[in-house]
Amino acid sequence: MSFVRYEQKEQYAVATIDREKALNALNSQVLEDLNTMLDGINFDEVRALIITGAGQKSFVAGADIGEMSGLSKAEGEAFGKRGNEIFRRIETLPIPVIAAVNGFALGGGCELSMCCDIRLAAENAKFAQPEVGLGITPGFGGTQRLVRLIGVGKAKEMLYTCAQIDAQEAYRIGLVNAVYPAEELMDAAEKMAKRIARNAPIAVRATKKAANDGLQTDMDAAVAIESSLFGSCFETEDQKNAMGAFLEKRRPDPFVNR
Repeated sequence: MSFVRYEQKEQYAVATIDREKALNALNSQVLEDLNTMLDGINFDEVRALIITGAGQKSFVAGADIGEMSGLSKAEGEAFGKRGNEIFRRIETLPIPVIAAVNGFALGGGCELSMCCDIRLAAENAKFAQPEVGLGITPGFGGTQRLVRLIGVGKAKEMLYTCAQIDAQEAYRIGLVNAVYPAEELMDAAEKMAKRIARNAPIAVRATKKAANDGLQTDMDAAVAIESSLFGSCFETEDQKNAMGAFLEKRRPDPFVNR
């Protein structure tokens, strides 16, 4: 992979988009590197993933305008479709994904952060969907995920005005979960990843699937999805270990992902 560094640490991994001279902008190669990175995750070992950007300035400063500027209608649609396919893979990855937003998250960068389960931001982070100022719409899910995360009115304000917001405003409107000094961001993200990884991985995955799938349907269907996934956990060694330990008033053995 030319532009994505992947490092497995204990029971979690860190993927770093490394195109620092271009502020980690997403071109076709970065997208394919992200896809290759997802292909290579060992889900038997990795229980959480952190995505961040190289350097101190930018998480991802959007899609590559130089590459996009000459696209035809058909090429533009294909580029958007490919980005959406890869971002949807991240969103539906079996394990939780944490975005450690270490700077600019503009356009495709904001969209990348939104397809992650949890967003943690450095104090210098900036968020925006500036596409209409460039004569295009958001193309990697921005019109859909932003309204779901922060509400229709505020989302449309950001989408229509291209307004850039800082980390504290992003926290206030619910776009990010927490804000940290820049030098503390990765420590906080890794601490959260470790905390997730300590829990029963099959249960964590089932919980993510229940939440994601339930959001796509009505409440009656959603609770049916939850009931099915809840029941499936009772076939696992980890459930028997943890509940047995609880009843015996002892710490459970380490979860074995079975």
